[in-house]
Amino acid sequence: MRKEIEIQGCVEIPESLTLDEFYDKFIAFIEAINWSFGGGMNEIIDGFYINPDGTKGTHVLDESEEK
Repeated sequence: MRKEIEIQGCVEIPESLTLDEFYDKFIAFIEAINWSFGGGMNEIIDGFYINPDGTKGTHVLDESEEK
């Protein structure tokens, strides 16, 4: 039997921490307790998703567009 938990939320981090640094720390924590993580992460600054090129994307509350 396999049990999974879906996470829907945000983690507030220091401004100086990059998405990659957070990901590395998060995955290290998950792996240290022999769990696994499947999914993605999005960077949000001032309520806006940040595109891969560093530009602002849609607002987190804007349901009319995809991230």
